[in-house]
Formats: sequence, C-alpha cells, structure tokens
Amino acid sequence: MPTGKKDALKRVLGEIPLTAELYWLVRQQKNPIHTRFALHHLQEKLPEMAEEARKIRQKAEHTGKKIFLFATLHYWIEQGVPTALGLAAEGNDVTLGYLPYSDWFTDQPKFDLRRQNIYTRKVLQPAADLIKPVSFLTLRAPYTPLPPALQTAVKEVSAYDTQYTLQIEEITEDNPTYRFRLKRNTDAAQALYSYLRVSKPDVVIVPNGTILEFGIAYRVARFLKIPTSTYEFSDQKDAFWVGQNVEIMRQDTTLMWQAKHDEPLTDTQYKRIKDMFEARRTARTTENFTRQWQNQPAQGSQSVREELKLDSRPIVLLATNVLGDSLTLGRQVFSKTMADWVSRTILYFIGRPDVQLIIRIHPGEILTRKYSMMDVVRQTLPELPEYIHVIQPGENVNTYDLVEMADVGLVYTTTVGLEMALNGIPVVVAGQTHYRGRGFTYDPASWVDYFKILGRILENPKSFRLEKSKIDLAWKYAYHFFYTFPVPFPWHMKFWPEYETHRISQVMNPANRKRFEPAFKYLTGETLDWTAINNHRRPL
Repeated sequence: MPTGKKDALKRVLGEIPLTAELYWLVRQQKNPIHTRFALHHLQEKLPEMAEEARKIRQKAEHTGKKIFLFATLHYWIEQGVPTALGLAAEGNDVTLGYLPYSDWFTDQPKFDLRRQNIYTRKVLQPAADLIKPVSFLTLRAPYTPLPPALQTAVKEVSAYDTQYTLQIEEITEDNPTYRFRLKRNTDAAQALYSYLRVSKPDVVIVPNGTILEFGIAYRVARFLKIPTSTYEFSDQKDAFWVGQNVEIMRQDTTLMWQAKHDEPLTDTQYKRIKDMFEARRTARTTENFTRQWQNQPAQGSQSVREELKLDSRPIVLLATNVLGDSLTLGRQVFSKTMADWVSRTILYFIGRPDVQLIIRIHPGEILTRKYSMMDVVRQTLPELPEYIHVIQPGENVNTYDLVEMADVGLVYTTTVGLEMALNGIPVVVAGQTHYRGRGFTYDPASWVDYFKILGRILENPKSFRLEKSKIDLAWKYAYHFFYTFPVPFPWHMKFWPEYETHRISQVMNPANRKRFEPAFKYLTGETLDWTAINNHRRPL
C-alpha cells in the first residue's frame, strides 16, 4: 500500500478505540515495531539491570524520597531508565513518566503513537516493581485548565522549540512548527499539571529543562513549587551537568564558582587545563572528551593573515553561535536576538575603517537546515568592504589561529569568549553566558553601554589587554567549568556500547558508589558540596 494511503488509514484507525492494541496482540507482539521509535538496548538489558537493582535495594538502609523522573523521545527514555533504576536501588520510590514520541517535530498518526506506547510499556515491564511507568500519552486525568502563568510558559517553550527546530530566531504564532509544538506542549502541560498536583512527589527530575516537553515538565513542577533537578550531557564521558531549580542549559555556575573562586589552581590543575586547550587547538580529543572542536589543527596566525590580507590595523574577532542552539535560547541581554546583535555590530564597523573585523561563523552551522548567520551577514551588508572578513562554517580555518592575532573579542554566548580571555584579550559579552560577570570580561547591559565600551577599547586595544590577575582568574574559571561543573555520573546518553562497565552492580560497588554519590544526592534535592566533587575522570 502506498505510504500516503497507509498514513491516512492509520489516522482513521487511530481515532477508533483499541485498534492499535488489537493490532499489537494479533500481529505485533513478536515482531519489531516499524517506526523510528526503538528501545533495543533496554529490551535486551533491562531484565538483568532490574535484577541487579533489586539485590542492591534489598540492602538499602532507609526508605528514600518520592521521585518523579520524566522522559520523552526513545533515546531519552533509554537514558532515563538506568538513572531511575539507580535511584530505586538506593531505596527511593521512583515513578518514570514518559511520552513515546519518535521525534519532536513530526505529527505521527495516533495509531503509531499508541503502538509505540504499548511497546514501551512491554519493554519497561521487567522493572515495573522498581520504577512505576506512567504514560502521559494515555493518562486519564481530569481536565484541568492551565493557570495563566503556565499558558505563558507553554508559549515561551513552544517559541524556543520552533527556534531550535528551524534554527531561526524570528518566528510568528502562525508558523506551522510553532502551532504543532504549541499543541503538543499544551497537551503535556495539562497532563503533567493534573498528575503532579495529585501525586506531589518530593522531587521532579527532568533532562534539559528548557525545550520540548522537558521544558514543560520543568515549568509545571516549578509552578507547583516542587523541587526540580535538571541535567544535560556535554561532550564528556561519565559526567553530566546538573542543577537544582534551574534550567541546566543556562549553565548557572554561580554556586560552583562561589566554592572555588578563592582556591588557587595547583600546578597539576593548571597543566591539565592547558593540555585540554592545546588538544582543542590541535584538533585532538583528550581525557574523557569525545569531541574535536576544530576541523583542522592550528596552522599559525601568519598564514591566516596572509590569506585574509590583514595589515597592522587592530583586529576584532566576532565569534557567533549556531542559530537556534539551545545554549542561546532566551539569552538576550540588550539585543532582540543574536542576529540583531550581529547585524547592528556590523553596521557599527562600517564606520570604522581603522579597524579590521573578522566574523567567525560557528563551524557547527555547516549542518544547519536553512537559515544561517551567513544570511544575517549578507542581508546586513551584501558587499563587504576590505576591512570586514567572514570565515564561513566549512572553511578550513582554525579558530585558535584567529584568537592568536585578535586584539578585541566580541561574543554572544560561545566559549570562544572565555578562550580569548585566557589569552589576555579584552572580550565584550553580549549574551547571558555562564562566564559573564565572573571578573574577566566586559559585560554591557544596554546598547549604549555596548557601544561605549567597544569605542573606548578600540581607541587603544593594547592598553586594554587583561592584567595577569584577570588572566589567572579566567584560567581558574575555565578549569572548574570543564573539570568541576560536569559532575561524575555513569549513564551518559552514549553509555550503551560500554554497558558491561556501567552495569548497576558496577556503578553501585563501593569504589564507584562513592564517586557517583554526589550526583545521585544532588538529583534528589540534597545540597551539593562542590569542594567534594571528584574531578579525576577515570574509566569504570
């Protein structure tokens, strides 16, 4: 049957009660489900994982907290289940709330969604005595109108979702993606609001906390004044970012920095962070990092100078973020959007032929779907004067070569701003990023402040080079951001290929239990002692 007719039939069948359930009983039980929604790792490993958790739970010394952990999308469910089992093994009463969606941007037929729901319930069955599964696709809760504050929150999250999905910043409420996300988010908000008002868990745990149904779960829980922990993964194995009553994607390092601000770096720590940045500069991975940050090793600034025909005039490096990246959503301080900041900055430099501006478009934009920061530059200035240069995402230019020759840095939220400060470069931060206000950047709060600061620095950039104490402060902050803020945690999104060293029994053995205990305590609402975090990343 042609795909179009199949989808039409599924949409009809999806409206008829019990059709998907009957189909599952008759034809699907022993056959793979033919959608993108797959829980193969859980299906294979969950029985033994649950059995290991039961044995550990029997030895738990006390009854823990009532925990609600939320997940949507199959890959987050596969990550959330081991986390829920670990918490259950500690003696906590854990509920796993889930939505069985294949992705966040496709309106699937209800027939497929209901089949995916049955499939998920079947896969989770071996652990049902440890983690109570609750599907928010079929939850029969009384309809409860959303309070105005939550209606506003749903609209905000839906706008973020649209920006994230389409990688754009300017959207309207008639955008089809926005309307789709608004419907899904409203449904999730109503179900979660009804459920959490009645169940009243001690703590809610949710990944991300900013976008998609994760953002909805976070906002509903906080509206109800339920303590809420959010977490997300960076590019480090066996570690995650985690925060309490904050959206972790905002990377609020305040408490960590308060604990570490006055501690001097040891020689070992300083060497470690220097080695990490050298690996970045030379396009290598190091320690437990899994990502190369550059397309090619640094070649030295002289080769870039010659290629761009740069002269002795001061060089300003403007480094952008990827449009719609979740680390930029809602981060504006004085500009309307990141694109607005870039555009107005370019217009400013049209009148500054005494300065050379280099705009480094984020290499990650090579994967963008439609709109790019390149489009922002072209629309602002179709023809570039000889003193304004643009490095496109796919160009084989190492950002560290640009940093080496820059006199001034301009950033929104990218980590390149931190890295320029490490090199003593005065950096003006336009967005709300984690290193803003830490004592080694310029942080304007308005357009007037921004252009005043920029103009003052450009009068004599060399006189604004950071003094040694501020450079040392930046190095200390960088160390703790990369090696203290990511808390040791065993079940990364990508842990399954290393399952044998990440079994419940492995994680909960005496040596590893001590290492991961701060993460589990912090997830469940206890205070995290940042001075006690074990920063030594050793494999399990």
